[in-house]
Order: sequence, then C-alpha cells, then structure tokens
Amino acid sequence: MFKRKEETPEQSENTFSQPIERITSVIGDGIMVTGRISGEGGVRIEGTFEGEVNLNGLLVVGQTGKVNCQNLQAKSVIIAGAVRGNITANKVDIRETGRVWGDVRTEAIATEEGAFLRGQMIMEENIQIDFFDEIVHEEIQNIVQSEQE
Repeated sequence: MFKRKEETPEQSENTFSQPIERITSVIGDGIMVTGRISGEGGVRIEGTFEGEVNLNGLLVVGQTGKVNCQNLQAKSVIIAGAVRGNITANKVDIRETGRVWGDVRTEAIATEEGAFLRGQMIMEENIQIDFFDEIVHEEIQNIVQSEQE
C-alpha cells in the first residue's frame, strides 16, 4: 500500500545537477557602498552600490536597490531595482519594477511586463566570465607576505 517509488539513476542525477543559489550577503536599504563585490556566493542589494561587481554566484538587485557600475559580471542576475552599467551573466531576469541602462550579454533572459531596458541585448550560446578569484587570491597572498616581513 505505501511503497517508496524507486528512482532510476537518471532521475536521481537530474535532481542534484542544478545547485540552488542562495543569498549569503545583503546590502540593506539606506546603506551606500562604494568598492568591489567579488567572490562566490549570493548578494542581495537593497541599498546603493557603486563600483565593480564580479560575482561567481547570484546577484539580486531588490526593488529599492540601485547599482552603478561600468561592468557587472555574475553567474545569475535578478533585477527588481535599477542598474546602470553593462551586464554579463549566464542568466538575467528583469522583473516588472526592474530598470536597466546598459548592454546585456547573456545566454538566457526573462523579463516581466513593465520591465525596462535601454541598451543592446546580446544573446550567446555560451558565456565565459573571468571571475576575480585568482586576482583576489594573489592580493591576499601579497598582504599576508607584507605583514610577515
């Protein structure tokens, strides 16, 4: 009567093939940050950010979020706020309240009715993003070496 449904190996592999992207850091509403966001993990911006974004993960720009950067690079980008700058990502989702001023280069895009994009849309089969991980790792090593001397 109560029997566990047996999964085929093909089904169980597909279940775990797509990792769930999670938010690990938040820039809250009313906070203004200038600098560089890089690394792995997910970031949600509800405040204002100006600088560079190079994220091997998910970037969410919330309804109150404002991002101003020349080039924004991330694995996935969800925009419900405002972004001024060019976006390069594997997936881009511009929500109803989202506003983008800049070119978007992506493999997949989704937009809701009311979304705004002023710029070029460039669709490619495969996007290669150069993440800053190696640069950041080298910078950390240099800092550690200088402190030891």
